[in-house]
Amino acid sequence: MKALAKYGTPSQFGSYKWIEVPEPICGDDDIIIEVKAAAICGADMKHYKVENGSDEFGSVRGHELSGEIVKIGKNVTRWKLGQRVVSDNTAHVCGVCPSCESGDFLTCPEKVNLGLGYGTNGGFTKYCKIPGEILSIHKHTIWEIPENISYEEAAILDPICNAYKAIAQRSKFLPGQNIIVFGTGPLGLFSVQIAKIMGAVNIVMVGLDDDTKVRFGVASDLGATHIVNGSQEDVVARCQEICGKDGISLVVDCAGANIVLKQAIEMCRPNGEIVRIGMGFKPVDFCINDISMKAISIIGHMGYDTTSWRNAINLLKSGKIQVKPMITHRLGLSEWDKGFALMESKEAIKVILTYDCD
Repeated sequence: MKALAKYGTPSQFGSYKWIEVPEPICGDDDIIIEVKAAAICGADMKHYKVENGSDEFGSVRGHELSGEIVKIGKNVTRWKLGQRVVSDNTAHVCGVCPSCESGDFLTCPEKVNLGLGYGTNGGFTKYCKIPGEILSIHKHTIWEIPENISYEEAAILDPICNAYKAIAQRSKFLPGQNIIVFGTGPLGLFSVQIAKIMGAVNIVMVGLDDDTKVRFGVASDLGATHIVNGSQEDVVARCQEICGKDGISLVVDCAGANIVLKQAIEMCRPNGEIVRIGMGFKPVDFCINDISMKAISIIGHMGYDTTSWRNAINLLKSGKIQVKPMITHRLGLSEWDKGFALMESKEAIKVILTYDCD
């Protein structure tokens, strides 16, 4: 079967190669899923157009995936052939650290993600194996998809759960407060929706010039009350004008750039919160004393847990979370390069890839 694989060691960026791989073998405790939909994520984009020159196979990529169970090991009893399922992309954890003990598997120091880590294959292919090891430790590494949720929608539950935990579980956000969301990708757009559900008054989406083509309009449709273009406007002044100088209680950083953290600290009210979802790779080069002077809480955020998934699935099932406006392109997996290019240009918000190589 064909697959999109990353080559190189875990610490290396790139390179992608379109290759032939063997179908996975189902062990006594494993499950094999036929992938019905897989989405391109921002984490996948980090390796796009990066050539590291390595010939060392890393893994088949694609960690946002859904599909149908087509094989089960003889020891598997909780799952059945034909079930429609979505993976939370956990492939390996130690099972004994404080994170695992509390069910926060994505902060396990030994965690390996399906289709995102090294040595565990994901959904940018036809078949994907859910290892029996993780099924025994993490009972909800896969979830059954409700009947009224499509494979496409289910494949994008990962960022929904991520945004849900960031705001509903990690912050102390209350109905009637205001929220600033930096970053117009799926995490930012789902954060807008979660904020709306939770009763935010002003929901301010901050983006850049490139976001005017597609994403600003979608953000408004999904609940953003105001749009701020950081390429054209004084972000801090504009956000404080909208919410009031002491009205910004929560800033959600889905971008990760240093300038975002700087602006968030400047605009946040005393005793406010900043939840950092996005990641950057440069050292901070500005004074952070206002974190102490204003008693701001900066909350590092990673992933989701079982509560996130259970509640996000319920919200999607009920129609309170909208996914379809964010699926801008559907392509065959063989056209993966086109899909990545659309993501890079921000013409796409979410690209769904389906296997087309038989």
